[in-house]
Amino acid sequence: RAGLRLRYLLHLPPSYWEKPARQWPLVLFLHGRGERGNDINVVRKYGIAKVVDEQQDADFIAISPQCPLAYEWPDLTDTLARLLDQATTHLPVDPNRVYLTGLSMGARGGWLLAVDQPGRFAAIALICGRIPAPDFLKRVAVLKDKPIWVFHGAKDPVVPVENSEKIVATLQAAGGNPRLIIYPEADHD
Repeated sequence: RAGLRLRYLLHLPPSYWEKPARQWPLVLFLHGRGERGNDINVVRKYGIAKVVDEQQDADFIAISPQCPLAYEWPDLTDTLARLLDQATTHLPVDPNRVYLTGLSMGARGGWLLAVDQPGRFAAIALICGRIPAPDFLKRVAVLKDKPIWVFHGAKDPVVPVENSEKIVATLQAAGGNPRLIIYPEADHD
């Protein structure tokens, strides 16, 4: 959305200030629907934001934006692209090592962002994502050459596991080699 600003958590590696000339990998994490709003600290509940809080020595830049309550990530792929543009312009990011991860609504938005900008990400890891749009399976083949890892709980009552299975099968049919991990006893989280 034009003019929309996202709040985000930013993790910088501990040696960031000691190595100003180094280019760093960047991980973009898109949270799920339950973390939307205006309290940025709820983004720390899952994913990369939680990991870097617990492991302060993580040797990469992490950006974990918060989706405003009135939106969902699939509505904001242009805004997310602008956020990444700003990060790669103002931070010493290695453009060949930008990674995308997300869960649930974040995976749904992540799929759309990746399909819209297939050259931007070095690899993608998405968790329990729904097929994001009616024409998505026709478009996802642009990602067939990307390293992709998809995770889903077999007992997911929110986003049926068939969503991930169909996306992975479509990528495989296009000649891709995505990895799919289905946790037999896991649900949505």
